[in-house]
Amino acid sequence: MAVASKKLEATDPATIVIATMRKYRIAPLPRNYELVYEVLNSSNAALIADFRAVTQPPTQLELDSMGKKYLARHHAANVVEEAHDRTSDELEGILHMLRKEHVSREGYSSLLDESNSRILAKNAASIEILGDIIKVLSTATSDTMKEGKLTVLELVERAQEIQHVKTEIEEYKRLANIDPLTGLSNRRAFDEALTGVYNDKRNVMFYALLFADIDHFKKYNDTYGHSVGDLVLKVVAAVMKSSLRGDTLIARTGGEEFAIILHDISLEGAMETAERVRRKIELSPFKNKRSGQDFGRITMSFGLCMATDASNPEDLYSKADRALYAAKNLSRNCVMQYDPGMDAEFEKNWALYKG
Repeated sequence: MAVASKKLEATDPATIVIATMRKYRIAPLPRNYELVYEVLNSSNAALIADFRAVTQPPTQLELDSMGKKYLARHHAANVVEEAHDRTSDELEGILHMLRKEHVSREGYSSLLDESNSRILAKNAASIEILGDIIKVLSTATSDTMKEGKLTVLELVERAQEIQHVKTEIEEYKRLANIDPLTGLSNRRAFDEALTGVYNDKRNVMFYALLFADIDHFKKYNDTYGHSVGDLVLKVVAAVMKSSLRGDTLIARTGGEEFAIILHDISLEGAMETAERVRRKIELSPFKNKRSGQDFGRITMSFGLCMATDASNPEDLYSKADRALYAAKNLSRNCVMQYDPGMDAEFEKNWALYKG
């Protein structure tokens, strides 16, 4: 985000990331967005060097290799796949046991039929023969019961293991959608939720998208260090969570940028919500409790677009982003609703930036 007169010196990072991905023909996958964002916005010289060294266009294998190396906490795909494999193995083991048990039962049934035939053939005249048959049946019954008991115990163990794997998978899925610093949803979870807005045809008119950006965030990192900058992000995340309904999706979509998907709400309600959150953040003290050092107030700019003012998730994203851009250009620390007139201004300044 940037003021027009400064030629977009801090233009929307998401726009730059998308433009970079198109330039290098990188597939628009969530993990690729995350990787390219880090390449463009971090000071990790090793990551930047590795990115420049790959083939152009880079293969997905090369991108995933960098992602696992530098963004390990965001690449749980292989772990989930391994968990799925373990589940498949356990299920196959259960099926094998059930087949074996079925064969065992069939064998026992055959033994009963054979014994019955021998009794009828001899007309039960010989006590000795009858005694032999009873011994055989007794041994077979005992063995079958033991095998059945072992089968049940093993089935229970395998069921417990499958439940454990299922729990692991659910935890991996949860972590894959969480921003580790703020505890909010991450860009991956946001993209999925945004797509869902237009799947709800009957209620799409009651959805709104809010984009928010911390004003002058760079000064916190430059003046006080990255640890204070991280604390700013945590404070903002905490205020947002305390100001909104528990079922509202709040995501950290990039460095100092956040997105909020509001539902069951009107335009007036969405504007009131955005203003309430903005005001609460502005009034929240930001001090070091031990030293008493005051780091100054935190302010945020907000861009709002109703889902009915866009045709699809990408269009909604773009229009909310342009409303945020207008708020940053206007005065910062304010809320702006999307207006079609914002498109021309954005395109003009984007042309200046590229030039």
